[in-house]
Amino acid sequence: MLNTDTDGLLAELHADVRDALGQETLAQLRVARAVVGIFFTGVQLENGVGGLCATPIKSVPEAVCCPSSALAMPVPGRIAGRSAAEVLQDLFRPQDLRRALAIATLNALAETLWLRDGPPPGARVVAGDAFDALAIAPGERVALVGAFPPYLRALRRSGQPFHVLELDPATLKPEELPFFVPAERAPEIVAQADVLITTGTTLVNGTLDDLLRHLRPGAKAAVVGPTATLRAAPFARRGATVVGGTRVHAPAELLDLLAEGGSGYHFFGKSVERVCLCV
Repeated sequence: MLNTDTDGLLAELHADVRDALGQETLAQLRVARAVVGIFFTGVQLENGVGGLCATPIKSVPEAVCCPSSALAMPVPGRIAGRSAAEVLQDLFRPQDLRRALAIATLNALAETLWLRDGPPPGARVVAGDAFDALAIAPGERVALVGAFPPYLRALRRSGQPFHVLELDPATLKPEELPFFVPAERAPEIVAQADVLITTGTTLVNGTLDDLLRHLRPGAKAAVVGPTATLRAAPFARRGATVVGGTRVHAPAELLDLLAEGGSGYHFFGKSVERVCLCV
């Protein structure tokens, strides 16, 4: 269930970005274009800045073409021109697709701050992927939340001891199944881990706060992927040591790709750059 408390991570990220931008600036910014793609949802603001979020298709089984599913979806034809502040209110509503659009908007606002003020305070900026920024030592026990293929391959190649917490074991290949642990065992597995790696999608489905709450003292933790908002302090206060997000450098090009069903293979290293905040 989504944590909409005032002390939840999404609420704190919202407040952090809002306060840094200032109410007057936030009130002036509007959405110029939005694309709810198969794999990712993207937004371009009227200031030309873009943001991304994973599209949570699996968690929205009711999103079929019928009137009963309408509340699950952002309202087509009424997104462009909406104020960013209004879109951000969907951070605190239960519909995952609406929340994904709000997070993409939040990430575009975080990028607006980066362009105006420079990198977020309190973090070291490292180019590239969060897996490398974590510098996992041999023998460290890793808890991986979600079947993220590049990380699964890297962990298996290195012989690292790890578990994969996943809701759907069908997403794993046969050779990966020995590492599978049901998602309901997350508190136990995370508490035993030296390193936690979770995709920012846990921000969308409301599970990230609880995962970070189970970190043991001294453990490393990375929140990775385009959904992760590049503001270090709210994550750091919950024990995350690496935020591996993205910066959108060519929003119009990116949204064109998403409208045609594009995935990370089509935009990473082109219109989108991977960036890590290390705290």
